[in-house]
Amino acid sequence: MSGDEKKIDMSDVAAALPSGGAGLTDEDRAGLVSAIQDKLETLMSQNFLATLSPAVRTRVTALQDIQKSHDELKEKFLEEKAALEAKYQKLYEPLYNQRLEIVAGDKEPEGAEVPAAEEGAEVEKGVPEFWLTAMKNNEILAEQITPRDEPALKYLKDIRWSQLGEELKGFKLEFHFASNPYFKNEVLTKSYFMIDEEEPILEKAEGTEIEWNAGKNLTQKIMKKKPKKGAKSSKPITKTEPCESFFNFFSPPAVPTEEEELDEEEAEELQEMMEQDYDVGSTLREKIIPHAVSWYTGEAADLEDLDDDEDDEDDDEDDEDEDEDEDDDDEDDHPKPRGRGRRG
Repeated sequence: MSGDEKKIDMSDVAAALPSGGAGLTDEDRAGLVSAIQDKLETLMSQNFLATLSPAVRTRVTALQDIQKSHDELKEKFLEEKAALEAKYQKLYEPLYNQRLEIVAGDKEPEGAEVPAAEEGAEVEKGVPEFWLTAMKNNEILAEQITPRDEPALKYLKDIRWSQLGEELKGFKLEFHFASNPYFKNEVLTKSYFMIDEEEPILEKAEGTEIEWNAGKNLTQKIMKKKPKKGAKSSKPITKTEPCESFFNFFSPPAVPTEEEELDEEEAEELQEMMEQDYDVGSTLREKIIPHAVSWYTGEAADLEDLDDDEDDEDDDEDDEDEDEDEDDDDEDDHPKPRGRGRRG
């Protein structure tokens, strides 16, 4: 099939299939739709091949066989890559456990003499505000954290991630908190369900429902307004409104069902929100968790800024080259004045 041709919309076929409770699971339905899609693409490809000369058609068919072999190898590569990631994720666990013990103050570093606190000074346990500081040093995460969030995030002891499982594509983040006055949960989770992890294409995200203590919900603010003149009660009117907070991360945007329709503006807004949400999750998974101490010290942020500066310099050079090319083109486009040139 030509690269310019679009895939046929199969949503009507999916809706016509029996629901999960009628004999097919959601996974079965997705597989069946995919099989029908592949079949239709094959038919469309055959229609295109019929327009080619026999000699060219034979060569293109050979190229399709090569592509098929490539795709089979790519599928095997992805399987082995997933297995390798799972293997090393287990090897990382003891290191993450050691980090947790030191950060939380449950254990001192082996082989290191930790100086005793000076007389009269407060004894510091572990590494205070380790994860809060690490996240604030990352530009993407710092934008999500408000001053109201910081006291609660000081209780954050650890962040881990894991694959969703063999049957599911995606990953789960776990935020482990010490006992705190803000919420009852010891662990808050955020799961990303992927359609394709290589692209990546996000299907949906789900987060833990936070059990806030009374009056401690950081995702809401209480607004008090004076009653209007002549009102029966002189008491201020109290109104609760949602507000910006890092903890909104655990209430991701809801993906509409097949029956719900969005207009173009709503669809673009939802896509932007999902992309931003995934950026936060992938930053935690790929940068903060494996390199937490480098983000805590600011070293990772400095290196990232250095990389950004180098990229900006490259962009500036490219822009200068483009400007020079445009100037040359302008000179070529306009006739040059005739005159006596200097003879050598």
